Amino acid sequence: MMWKKVIKFIVIASLLFSLITVWSIENWSQTAHGELPSKTAVVLHAINNNLVTLDTDIKAPEFLSPDAAKDKKVTMKRTDTTIDVGKNNDIPVRIYRYSNVENAPVIMYYHGGAFLEGYGNLESHDNVIRSLAAKTGAVVVSPGYRVAPEYVFPAAVEDSYKALEWAFHHVEKFGGNPEKIAVAGDSAGGNLAAVTALKSRDQNGPELFAQLLFYPLTTFKDTNFESRTMYDSGYYLLSRQVMLKAREAYTPEQSMWQNPYTSPLNARDLSDLPPALIITAEYDPLRDEGELYGEKLHEAGTPVETVRYKGVMHGFVSFFEIMTSGNSALQNSAEFLQEADTTSVKAKKEYNVTIQNGPSGFSRFKEEAEAFAIGAFLVGKSTFNRMMK
Repeated sequence: MMWKKVIKFIVIASLLFSLITVWSIENWSQTAHGELPSKTAVVLHAINNNLVTLDTDIKAPEFLSPDAAKDKKVTMKRTDTTIDVGKNNDIPVRIYRYSNVENAPVIMYYHGGAFLEGYGNLESHDNVIRSLAAKTGAVVVSPGYRVAPEYVFPAAVEDSYKALEWAFHHVEKFGGNPEKIAVAGDSAGGNLAAVTALKSRDQNGPELFAQLLFYPLTTFKDTNFESRTMYDSGYYLLSRQVMLKAREAYTPEQSMWQNPYTSPLNARDLSDLPPALIITAEYDPLRDEGELYGEKLHEAGTPVETVRYKGVMHGFVSFFEIMTSGNSALQNSAEFLQEADTTSVKAKKEYNVTIQNGPSGFSRFKEEAEAFAIGAFLVGKSTFNRMMK
């Protein structure tokens, strides 16, 4: 009968499509640096082959994403404003907080983006800013600092510090406590967070209770880091080409490279700084310098915890909605900030980098299921694109 043939065809086609998807994911997972976890492989394949618009297409299925569904029920209040940073320059500032917060801790969040126009802004990092506010209950203030090539160093540093001073004087009206401010940021923003902590110490500015650094760039100097050489192709979302472009545009004079406000790793004095959590990624050119910065902080007597997430790439925290490791890093960050806010964090006797393995148990099953679902979408889209040519 015809309907039996149709069902048979659908079953065979579905099995064939599933086999192709599994084979494709396995193929995407194989790299010169070893086998990637399935979720990392499909995300990187999607990005590097321009198969998706990240903010709309690459989402885990709703039934596989209870955390994301729950987050949608959280009502956050967002305020967009501007602040004067001098010389007739205004910069945008975005503030997230619960509408009923009072005397809440404050997080200054500096977005990543290679210090360059077109590589990162408040919109590209809105999900991280909002999630930090939701997970911590803090008032999160994120400035859109000026970037190269139009504005070179020290414009971004000055804007970052001006934003901190602005928050200190104005955050109470948003329910924040000016006596409890932390700095945070990712990549270039991690650099600015570390630098702002240094600058606030040097200029007797607002006292900070913590610094949270996601895979920070810590030096502009030519330094022989293994991770910079091994993962410099750009496949892992940050290339040597972009790093050199950023250095040329943001710090056009070589004398700027060793300034502690561009290269905190090379600062002579890293004492009397707030406790730090440094999160690095296994497949990231900036991995080694972030971990070395943690060691330097430890040697100076600054309490520091450094965690390397295995199986993930540069920028993985921004993909927390679909990558378990990204969500885990944000959760660990929230716990660290709460501890730093409520207790006196002491420096450990020895410095070590904690290795955070990928998800296991049910979380691993969920991750694999999501990877298959996303992989199937990518295979289907690639097939459709080829048919339409």
